[in-house]
Amino acid sequence: MSISYQEFSQKLSLELTPLYDSQEAQNLVEWLLEHHLGLKRMDLFKFMKEEALPEVLYSDLERLKEGEPIQYILGHCPFYGRDFKVNQHTLIPRNETEELVHLIIKENPKPGLKILDIGTGTGCIPISLSLEMTSPEVFGLDISEGAIEVAKENALKNRAQVKFLNCDILKSFPDLPQLDIIVSNPPYVPQSEKKEMHQNVVEFEPHLALFVPDSDPLVFYRVIAEKSKDLLNPGGKLYFEIYEKAGTEISDLLKNLGFDQIKLHKDLNGKDRIISAVLA
Repeated sequence: MSISYQEFSQKLSLELTPLYDSQEAQNLVEWLLEHHLGLKRMDLFKFMKEEALPEVLYSDLERLKEGEPIQYILGHCPFYGRDFKVNQHTLIPRNETEELVHLIIKENPKPGLKILDIGTGTGCIPISLSLEMTSPEVFGLDISEGAIEVAKENALKNRAQVKFLNCDILKSFPDLPQLDIIVSNPPYVPQSEKKEMHQNVVEFEPHLALFVPDSDPLVFYRVIAEKSKDLLNPGGKLYFEIYEKAGTEISDLLKNLGFDQIKLHKDLNGKDRIISAVLA
């Protein structure tokens, strides 16, 4: 039976509407079709035979209907113009983190900078900085051994030179050289707000990389900022991706620790999302 792309897309999109709005559902279906058929989006508009479609397409659709993020289903996602492996050990890279990477690149044109990313996950931040900046020396830390393995694979795939280290920063830091930039997108969502988050985040993404205790929600910002005073060269820069409601508290924390030139940066949705500071 022949079926047009439009008919097939609408048919599958309708099955996803309990979880997604119509436009997002259509985008997910197109992403699946591109992946499994090896076609660009414009080629999908040609007529195709429904019975010729791979069976895995329908099993992936069932996983989508269960709320599983498409990035985990396909095993990869785009970030800053490159492709990155993702799995249950890593958060899915967000658009806001691309904005963080872009800000660091724009503000730091000097060659040969030494950069540390804390809570590296897929490695998308240090890998992107390694490839977009001029001759940097880049390190990535994570508590999760599984995440470190994914990050190493992503570095190899993207031909990036990054040294990844497994450690729990709440206990100790590894030996590192003096640094020019420290960047982190640490866990920052209070446990009490878990119920307000989308089902596919809470059920599928690693809680270790997402949530912090209600009793000490700034724990990672505080520990990283305190250690940054020892690790950064004078005039070195600290960049955080932040919880939108915590900008003032984190700014005060950095000010009390002696950081200067503290700036809040809004994301494309107008929310406080990045904070930068300079070690005086």
